Amino acid sequence: MFIQTESTPNPATLKFLPGQTVLDSGAADFTAAAEADKSPLASRIFAVEGVTAVFLGGDFVTVTKTDQADWNHLKPAILGAIMEHFQSGEPALIAGGEQAAHSDQDGPDAEIVRQIKELLDTRVRPAVAQDGGDITFYGFDKGIVYLHMKGACAGCPSSTMTLKMGIENLLRHYIPEVVEVRPVAA
Repeated sequence: MFIQTESTPNPATLKFLPGQTVLDSGAADFTAAAEADKSPLASRIFAVEGVTAVFLGGDFVTVTKTDQADWNHLKPAILGAIMEHFQSGEPALIAGGEQAAHSDQDGPDAEIVRQIKELLDTRVRPAVAQDGGDITFYGFDKGIVYLHMKGACAGCPSSTMTLKMGIENLLRHYIPEVVEVRPVAA
């Protein structure tokens, strides 16, 4: 098994590409080892000292480290944990561990929410997945779109610019009711 690695815009985060499917659908974001009990893969990675977050995508794993940890020391241990997991034959997520991709919203703004979600799914999410992250819809209220940033996007130095200059401009261009985009914590 050959696992490729890619840097991300977030220097504390590295993207691992095992060359096979990690999750069949959706994504899973673990920001602490205690949350990883539904994922044998994330649990193995959290066993490496210095790991602070694990994000599982369709064909990649994004790992975030502490500021004190060094990638030169962490990377071999993480590669070993990922390889060990895939050789074990265990699933990346145990049934019931899936995380919802979007919140649903009904009412007078339902059509606007549908348009926002469609733009996020077709234009935004594929681009941020290339950088080892994900952005999911959280809510829409009084012209403000609330988004949750995951994986490499969470804590990335350029995340504010991505939200304001990229996503906000895109949504405002196509959906006049959108006036602002704001991040939310998990």
